[in-house]
Amino acid sequence: MTAFIQEFRRQLALQRWDDHRYYHQSRINQTLHLISALSFLVAYGLLFIDPAAAALVGWLVSMTTRQAGHFFFEPLGFDHVNQATHDHKEAIKVGYNLRRKVVLLAAWVLLPALLWLDRSLLGLIEPSTGLAGWVHDVGLLWLALGVGGLLFRTLHLFVLKSPLEGLVWMSKILTDPFHDVVLYHKAPLALLRGERLDPMTHVREEIARQAAQSGAADAAPDAELQR
Repeated sequence: MTAFIQEFRRQLALQRWDDHRYYHQSRINQTLHLISALSFLVAYGLLFIDPAAAALVGWLVSMTTRQAGHFFFEPLGFDHVNQATHDHKEAIKVGYNLRRKVVLLAAWVLLPALLWLDRSLLGLIEPSTGLAGWVHDVGLLWLALGVGGLLFRTLHLFVLKSPLEGLVWMSKILTDPFHDVVLYHKAPLALLRGERLDPMTHVREEIARQAAQSGAADAAPDAELQR
């Protein structure tokens, strides 16, 4: 059990690290993630009071700010910090890459339209009356979409990777709001100072440290052979 917990924590730290260094270099994106995280925490609290309202806050505020940061402000060209192309990063993305996000967001937009055309949603739910009822039902549908999207990708990772990696990713997504507040609370101040991109000094230093360790490990067998 101890080994499982240690590996779980190791993979969680790795997924968080890769997500930060690959996809959060823009200070605007980081600031939007801070707004998203704070509103997600509000939505978490509303889940115990009004689940429909929680979903409305989560999708209309939290998700729009979060995804706007990725789609419109995060650099999509060659990543000089990590020496990786955008296509490479998208290919190794554990969770929802931009292509998968487009599908998810398309469903998010279509659900209210379908519900407006058919208040019973093909007989699946009790038809609502009035605008307030429609908004309430939209919130519940968006809540179902969020839960379904989370479970779908988790089970997908179960098959593609391993059950552990799927559980780690799900845990990361659910705890991202707390982690993002800690990680990006200084981003607005940096942005006000005119810093459009995070210099990612800590990332560069870590990559250099890992490269040095790898070089030392490769040199060790050669030294043994020369004895």
